[in-house]
Amino acid sequence: MIYIKNSSTDPYFNLAFEEYLLRYVDLDDTIFSLWINKPSVIIGKHQNTFKEINHKFVSEHNILVARRITGGGAVYHDLGNLNFTFINKVDHFDIMDIKTYIMPIIKVLNKMSINAQLSERNSITIDGKKISGSAEAFADKKLLCHGTLLFDTDINALNKALKVEEEKIESKSVKSVPGEVTNIKDFLGKNYDILTFENKILTQISSDIPFREYSLNENDIKNIKKLAKEKFSTWDWIYGESPPFTIRNTKKFPFGNITFSADIERGAVVKKICFKGDIINFSNISYIEELLRGKKFERNTFKKILKNIKISKYFRNITLDELLSLLFY
Repeated sequence: MIYIKNSSTDPYFNLAFEEYLLRYVDLDDTIFSLWINKPSVIIGKHQNTFKEINHKFVSEHNILVARRITGGGAVYHDLGNLNFTFINKVDHFDIMDIKTYIMPIIKVLNKMSINAQLSERNSITIDGKKISGSAEAFADKKLLCHGTLLFDTDINALNKALKVEEEKIESKSVKSVPGEVTNIKDFLGKNYDILTFENKILTQISSDIPFREYSLNENDIKNIKKLAKEKFSTWDWIYGESPPFTIRNTKKFPFGNITFSADIERGAVVKKICFKGDIINFSNISYIEELLRGKKFERNTFKKILKNIKISKYFRNITLDELLSLLFY
């Protein structure tokens, strides 16, 4: 096995790091890596970003949002969560058993006197509570399997960041499956920090599966940063890759209510948008609706389009920022 150290806490770099290893680094053995992200929500490849996160909480707490290349549901990362990655050569994706990569982690936890078990959904649990979820991707006859290890994660932030109002968005995207979670640290007899825990994992795995360390060169790092910048940190990848959906919301303002609904196409582009309410000038509102049609459903884009328009002409007694709070709640 080959161990590649990754000390970055930037989720965009780390997700690019994984894809780069999967697609462009050809080594003769299984690749293994451990890494940590700063506070962030990482959604699955086939998920709807608009639907899966609590945008208000995430924005107020400077939590980053990213999309990974593997399937599955949305997860919360912070500096108390340790991630693992295995990359291995395979002939066919359908013959691979994800347990092959999860069981070594469970074995390590068991050696630390933690009663970790594999669930039916290939999650790792302690006393029925989830401490790890995993997902995989297949490319160029190589399999990437990665997962989380909730060591000392802020569970309150996790629950709030992933708490959404289901009824406001209709989408056929992959939905996250909520479940009760817990931290590994609560089951350890010793007071480890996350870095000590990481070293324990690495030491235990190396005792079972000998490995050699491999270092990425300057060109590798340059290419990973480029991939992070041009793909993983972009709005088009994070939000634009969301499947089509319908969104609606109603908000009460001092002088009345406004309801909006919109059909959003692939690329997060507005196909149709409609406003209703008792503080709308219906003789003019079609102008605003037409103005927003065909545009990216993104706060700054809408703000630039509407900033030079006298909003009160179309929505009585509200400001542009108040209108945006209805659309991007």
